[in-house]
Amino acid sequence: MRALCVLVPAFMIACAQDPQPPQATADTAAGLPAATGADGAPTAVPTVTAQIGPDSPFAEGAPRPSREPDVIYVPTPEPVVDAMLNLAKVREGDVLYDLGSGDGRIPIAAAQRFGVRAVGIDINPVRVREANANAEAAGVTDLVTFKEADLFREDISQASVVTLYLLQSLNVKLRPKLLAELKPGTRIVSHAFDMADQWTPEATQEVDGTRIYLWTVPAR
Repeated sequence: MRALCVLVPAFMIACAQDPQPPQATADTAAGLPAATGADGAPTAVPTVTAQIGPDSPFAEGAPRPSREPDVIYVPTPEPVVDAMLNLAKVREGDVLYDLGSGDGRIPIAAAQRFGVRAVGIDINPVRVREANANAEAAGVTDLVTFKEADLFREDISQASVVTLYLLQSLNVKLRPKLLAELKPGTRIVSHAFDMADQWTPEATQEVDGTRIYLWTVPAR
């Protein structure tokens, strides 16, 4: 059997899981190889529901993305957001970039908790609209900016902290850009997915049924 994803009335993605780990399904659906652990087995991640497509209240009149997004939007749970910011040791003076920022919860939380400047990058204009509305509601529009852009093309050199919730294969693809553009000492934190055998994390942490990973850009 395979994991079956269906639409339900609340406009949510619901995945009925069988013995095949859900991440193998998520990667395959994106046309990418499944993420695997050190033992070669598929890496499982929590199944989370998320609003999608034209049923979003922010979708009316929005243009289509410049290209198909690499992943389905899945929000990071708030306890994981807090843990990611703590693991990165976000502090006054940092500039945080969230690559694939969705509804903006990580940049907004960073601005609220630490008063830092934060930038979210997402290729989906609906998600950017939603993130801007959330930043306005949170009162942090003076600190937070959301850009409709391709995270693989956007300049991220100003970041001192980068947060990710992509796929392992996308993390690996992004790694050369991270090392080339980011300053030494920049901290990178990823939710659920590591960088395979391309870059060993210096710290990992279990939180809310998932795992987060930390890397620091080395001196050149």
